[in-house]
Amino acid sequence: MQKKWWQKEIVYQIYPRSFKDSNADGIGDILGIVEKLDYLKDLGITMIWLCPIYKSPMADNGYDISDYFDINEEFGTMEDFDLLVGEAKKRDIKIMMDLVLNHTSNEHAWFKEAISDKDSPYRDYYIIKEGKEPPNNWRSIFGGSTWTKIDGEDAYYLHSFAKEQPDLNWENPKLREEVINIVNFWIDKGITAFRMDAINHIKKDPSYKSGDPDGADGRVSVVKFGRNQQGVEDLIRILSDNTFRIHDSMTVGETAGLSYDKYANYIGDDGVFSMVFDFIPANFDVVEETWYKRLDWKVSDFRKSIFDSQESIQKYGWSANFIENHDQPRATTKILREKDEDIDAIKMLGGIYFFFRGTPYIYQGQELGMKNFVRESKDDFQDIQSIDSYNRSLEEGFSEKEALYFTNLRSRDNPRVPFAWTGEKYGGFSETKPWLAMAYENPKINAEDEEKDKDSVLNFYKKMIDFRQNSQYSDILIYGDFKPLEGFDEEIIAYERILDGKNLEIIANFSEEEKSVEAKGKDIIFSNSKGEIIADKLSLSPYGFVILAKVENK
Repeated sequence: MQKKWWQKEIVYQIYPRSFKDSNADGIGDILGIVEKLDYLKDLGITMIWLCPIYKSPMADNGYDISDYFDINEEFGTMEDFDLLVGEAKKRDIKIMMDLVLNHTSNEHAWFKEAISDKDSPYRDYYIIKEGKEPPNNWRSIFGGSTWTKIDGEDAYYLHSFAKEQPDLNWENPKLREEVINIVNFWIDKGITAFRMDAINHIKKDPSYKSGDPDGADGRVSVVKFGRNQQGVEDLIRILSDNTFRIHDSMTVGETAGLSYDKYANYIGDDGVFSMVFDFIPANFDVVEETWYKRLDWKVSDFRKSIFDSQESIQKYGWSANFIENHDQPRATTKILREKDEDIDAIKMLGGIYFFFRGTPYIYQGQELGMKNFVRESKDDFQDIQSIDSYNRSLEEGFSEKEALYFTNLRSRDNPRVPFAWTGEKYGGFSETKPWLAMAYENPKINAEDEEKDKDSVLNFYKKMIDFRQNSQYSDILIYGDFKPLEGFDEEIIAYERILDGKNLEIIANFSEEEKSVEAKGKDIIFSNSKGEIIADKLSLSPYGFVILAKVENK
């Protein structure tokens, strides 16, 4: 494919509530991000992705927007935001905004008008059906019916997520015009990139029929009728043609459940996005994205999932590579399991994904090796989806102990624990008790300590970023094709990056045992210090990770 500017980016995702508190209210904010821009510059990233900072009642931590043209007070002001954009630009750091366009908050002015006046033009900005009973048996992603009754009417509005998040009606041309104006407003403010939240939900099955129940509650998941529906990419294209395409914006779609055979419309030469997140490998350890349906997996299963993703996406376009985000548990705990504090294993895992073909995404704290925080009670969870998962597990016949175990493993509260800057009380995140409990009041995993330790996870991430961006091998690591390497031990994960007849081999030992691999004519050019070549054999220590290059003239 043609080279694009965004293929060279390194994206760092910030969850503003949990990054840095500048005013001692226990909540992270924009000025806190400004305060830490030098840390990000030193890390080597080139772009920060901000989870939503728009005005919001925070029913879903900002993914319920009440005003797209204003900043939520807990994060600061529009002046603070403009300062952030300017200060980031001074450090050659771009800004990616999170766009939530499938739904608004129920406190948005449009929705208030829609339910207060049947004749309002805003009525058709949402999906409202008349009747004495809900139109169908769809279950929302956050549990319960997707339909909520409008007070004083025999009518219901649709919400694929929480009842506080009414879905927008993208079939309405007027609504699409409003959305285009929103996007262009932020482009005019200097935003060069956008992450599109739940964008493949904007088209619904027009029949609005009920489906066969898939749970003990007698309902069926809304994703079967309101996600990846035929024609959804046509609606996205209208938006793209009037915004992103004009300005050469970088875009990444959150398109969960999208099958690989549909990728041409999304990231092909004429696709609607620059790249999309592939959630198939992200959810390889569960069935149907349902937390209580666990899979017992081996390294070979993990390898197949991530390799299938790379090979499939490569056929059509560019990949957005991630192992953590604000909706996923910490990869250390999810993938490394009982080895989630093993420094070598954490580095190995980071290396496996970081050198894939595509743009790497780093979620805040990933570069420190942060792990899941086990909560002792249902009451300790704040995340709306985690609470629903716990309740659904009980409905499906599991015990309270089992429900708590499932929820702890996948809870979205895990990655949202405040960032630990120091080992001080509250981790240097805030001078007061944070909005969400930290794993330790004095965190043992923190940025200050890792900056001083040359062998830390943080310093390994700095080296990885520098090696991808600035080494003699950068072109291969950025633009090279991906190819699996076969014939290895089942606990070895190995692949090639190939460009213009040259290749690099990336090899990881995902085990607690030393492994030996043929390496004739090869040199180690990057590693987590856990490999050496002796007599043409690469000896990989437990959780060793290396990149090999052909030795010239050998």
